[in-house]
Amino acid sequence: MTLAARMADAASAFLAALDPVELGAAHWPFPSDDERKRWFYTPTDHGGAVIGDLEPPARRLAMRLLDSGLSRPGYVTAATIMGLENVLDQLEGFTASWGWPRGRDPQRYFLRVFGEPGADAWGWRFGGHHVSVNHTVLNGEVLSGTPLFLGADPASSPLLGGHLLRPLGACEDLARELLSSLDERQAAAAVVSPVPPVDLVGANRAELHDGDGPLALALVWRDTFTGELARAVDAFQENEEKKIGLGDRHLDAVRFRTVPIGLAAAGMTESQQEILGALLDTYMGRLPDGAADAACAVVRQSFDSIHFAWAGSDSPGRPHYYRLHGPRILAEYDNTTRDGNHVHTVLRDPLNDFGRDSLGEHRRSAH
Repeated sequence: MTLAARMADAASAFLAALDPVELGAAHWPFPSDDERKRWFYTPTDHGGAVIGDLEPPARRLAMRLLDSGLSRPGYVTAATIMGLENVLDQLEGFTASWGWPRGRDPQRYFLRVFGEPGADAWGWRFGGHHVSVNHTVLNGEVLSGTPLFLGADPASSPLLGGHLLRPLGACEDLARELLSSLDERQAAAAVVSPVPPVDLVGANRAELHDGDGPLALALVWRDTFTGELARAVDAFQENEEKKIGLGDRHLDAVRFRTVPIGLAAAGMTESQQEILGALLDTYMGRLPDGAADAACAVVRQSFDSIHFAWAGSDSPGRPHYYRLHGPRILAEYDNTTRDGNHVHTVLRDPLNDFGRDSLGEHRRSAH
């Protein structure tokens, strides 16, 4: 069975398990582009059926659909991140609400299917705090599996026996290994700012444009904050920016550019390129079997043009940020808040997020 067929089978089974009210939330027309291209990584309303509100058989089928959209390591990482909501709740004294009965909830994840599974064009989205998986299918082929976001808060948590739980640890460790391998000339090109942004530069925009910078944290949510909650979010951002000394020059240095910033792979040694390749795999490898190899082949066609840009401290446990940017990849990573123990990562395709390029060509051909 092809990847697209597995997704269609899992999506059909999920929808068939829902009652009419649940189905109204979970099943929308395709393309529904304004909604389909809305994605989040905050604990906000992501749109769709809420997993925790479903009966157990439907919850299982929801997770089965998520599994179809990720590799085995990707699924294990996502499931671990969802479970971390319990740890985060404890860390915050079981007090966070964000307007919900429970603000840190391992079952408050949302699933929405766009169109009829198995039709010529359809797609689906699974999202909640620190997880956003988006797939677009056309004519029996998975056109796009991006944006694909995975985060972790805390980024590092203690386990028994002195071990640490670090769901996205490889994304940090390999980037640090690459950074530490650079000579003075290479480092001068790669390190674009001594201070990192507080969040991803691209945030949750549907499309990226030259000059885009980080959004205010309050904007990376579906609804507009008001009253005390709005003041609390604004105060949090102001405090975090003040803590790390973030200024306009630092924000300007990390803005998204259509011409990538940083050190190009072409300017790296062979061993450094191997580290870069392994780092790329921590992003490309989250895509499901049947999609990862094809996507990776596209990205590696322009491997020499992939740029590595770093901002912030080079010391573990201190706020930092980096991105990998080439013609067909934008991988962003930030670990700034909670004193460098709250990580965000996202895999994007600058040309084809949500299948934009492929669907556009399909529509032009159809007309």
